[in-house]
Amino acid sequence: MLTRIDHIGIACRDLDKTVEFYRATYGFEVFHSEVNEEQGVREAMLKINDTGDGGASYLQLLEPIREDSPVGKWLAKNGEGVHHIAFGTGDVDADSEEIRAKGVRVLYDEPRIGSMGSRITFLHPKDCGGVLTELVTAAEPGAHEGH
Repeated sequence: MLTRIDHIGIACRDLDKTVEFYRATYGFEVFHSEVNEEQGVREAMLKINDTGDGGASYLQLLEPIREDSPVGKWLAKNGEGVHHIAFGTGDVDADSEEIRAKGVRVLYDEPRIGSMGSRITFLHPKDCGGVLTELVTAAEPGAHEGH
């Protein structure tokens, strides 16, 4: 089942400016960055710490590359801030099916590729106390090191 907080996603209008804030204020450095065309975002993963299960916890900064992307629409409606919380799991397929069986809407029929080659799905915020929730199975160690 769920093993850790994998990351907290933060929507922003200017990724470089937001990265600099987290670097200057907290000393967090970019562990990985990429453009995810399918999700319509440019993102930076700031590693906070390693975890006991071999994973890590991150802040994921998200800048939309299209206004019609999910993050672009959310940002237009809500402004900058916390977008979602993501929980790490060893098996996103099994856990999403187990959660779906409990009546929670799972937004993807099949998990998709997320940051750093992970496999992800989302749970509907209306079924999760207003919180958009992501489930993440990390890629195998070393599969997407660095930038």
